Amino acid sequence: MRKISALCICLLFLPLCGASAQLVEKVRDIFNQDTVGVDVPLRTDTDSLDRSDMRRKLEAARLNEANLRMEIEQMKLKYDAADSIKLARQRLRIDSLRRVTPGVPVVVEDDTLYYLYAKRGGHTPQQRAEMNAEAITELGKRFNLQPDSVYIDSSDIVADLMYGNKVLASFTDQDGLWEGCTRDELAAAKRKVVVDKLKVMKNEHSLWRLGKRIFYFILVIVGQYLLFRLTTWLFNKLKARIQRLKDTRLKPISIQDYELLDTQKQVNLLVFLANLLRYAVMLLQLVLTVPLLFSIFPQTKDLAYKLFSYIWEPIKSIFLAIVEYIPNLFTIFVIWLAVRYLVRLVRYLANEIQSERLRIGGFYADWAMPTFHIVRFLLYAFMIAMIYPYLPGSKSGVFQGISVFVGLIISLGSSTVIGNIIAGLVITYMRPFKLGDRIKLDDTTGNVIEKTPLVTRIRTPKNEVVTIPNSFIMSSHTVNFSQSARDYGLIIHSEVSIGYDVPWRKTHQLLIEAALNTPGVVDDPRPFVLETSLQDYYPVYQVNAYIKDANCLAQVYSDLHQNIQDRFNEEGIEIMSPHYVATRDGSGTTTPKDDLRGKKPE
Repeated sequence: MRKISALCICLLFLPLCGASAQLVEKVRDIFNQDTVGVDVPLRTDTDSLDRSDMRRKLEAARLNEANLRMEIEQMKLKYDAADSIKLARQRLRIDSLRRVTPGVPVVVEDDTLYYLYAKRGGHTPQQRAEMNAEAITELGKRFNLQPDSVYIDSSDIVADLMYGNKVLASFTDQDGLWEGCTRDELAAAKRKVVVDKLKVMKNEHSLWRLGKRIFYFILVIVGQYLLFRLTTWLFNKLKARIQRLKDTRLKPISIQDYELLDTQKQVNLLVFLANLLRYAVMLLQLVLTVPLLFSIFPQTKDLAYKLFSYIWEPIKSIFLAIVEYIPNLFTIFVIWLAVRYLVRLVRYLANEIQSERLRIGGFYADWAMPTFHIVRFLLYAFMIAMIYPYLPGSKSGVFQGISVFVGLIISLGSSTVIGNIIAGLVITYMRPFKLGDRIKLDDTTGNVIEKTPLVTRIRTPKNEVVTIPNSFIMSSHTVNFSQSARDYGLIIHSEVSIGYDVPWRKTHQLLIEAALNTPGVVDDPRPFVLETSLQDYYPVYQVNAYIKDANCLAQVYSDLHQNIQDRFNEEGIEIMSPHYVATRDGSGTTTPKDDLRGKKPE
């Protein structure tokens, strides 16, 4: 019977173990043989041959049974080894995936409880994490919560974290493999984490904590109201103190004879600035108070952090940018300081050359200041070019685009301006005139009163100020009276017509005497007379005289003409210009009667 029982167990176990059909048939054959062998002794107990044959069959059956058990054990070991290899492969694959696969966090109130890696029941790890977080959050907000009531409900394929009839989280064998432990060990570890979080949430959402938050909220509002009242009181005190300063320390601010700000205007300005300061302080208080109010309640804590980040992040970024910019700022300061002292050196040299204390061959004194302005401009342009890479945002596309746009606008809209500047530089180094010179430019005659890079201004003898672009001066001819007067002596001239009846030597003498008697005319070089033409009725005489001051040119001409008339009138000689017709029929001469000196009246 034991043999039959063993064979039955083998027959039942072999299909479960996945044994081959041949082995099953072999067991059945042995069973059939043993059954036949058992029936023979029952029928023929006295036959010794049959008994010995039966013994041999029994021994053979026992041997077959032992062999069968050995084969079953080998198959069982082979099956267990296959499961172990499969499990090891799964663990190796999960280990390789864990390095590159981040888990999905289960986040409850900004606190990460654990991570999920595997799918379950058609749900992705993200969906499982969201459902677990939602279930735990909903449970944590109950007022009658008992965190220790969370328990584990295990089945053949899953271990659930339960609170009453509510499933908080589920863990499978795959989750255990990802965590490197069994399913039950993983559920126990996560239960402890969830229970601790529920205890914290119970404290956060209790009625006592809610009452404290309401109290803090009211306290902050009352404090803010008191701060507003305090700020207003301080402003009123400051305003009253500023009003008292009107009659004590404040004095009118004047620029030369112009009163820029009297005491009342200063008081109004100070009150306005104090009012701006008041509103700025109140705004700062609100900026700090509003996030504080939102941070009291958990439901609005995220909004509080966001509002505070709106304030803190710009301040933080500005502060960090300033700290990071300090080395560049130091470099800019060194460049500016070097250029500044270099400009001062060039200014000193220009002043020395202008005052003629320092002389450089071929470099005129009046070139000193224009050259200084050019060198200063070039130095500052060089400084800007060196500083540009160190400016904040110089490498950004917006900054570069604006620079190119400004340069394009200047280049397109300033062609005339650039032309005048170039012409001004050329005029400076051509030295056609200096400040104060009497010049003639086309039809304009006057003294140069101002030279700029763009225009030149001339004041005419009638005190008319004429502004002329430098480019126009470059394209026109200029007569400089003052330079000739300084270097050689300016020759003034005037023409008169005298009749042929007067000897030319006498006319020359009278014209030279009239020139010498004219204020401003020098006697060295001596005046001289030229006969420019012989007309039908009279010759034309031109008197020429030297003067040293071209600024008195108009007055000198006026005095010269007066003296010419006086001298010829004194000698009784008629001046034949302007043209007139005289008939010698006894008519009187054209000379004034009062000037017939030495003659008897008729």
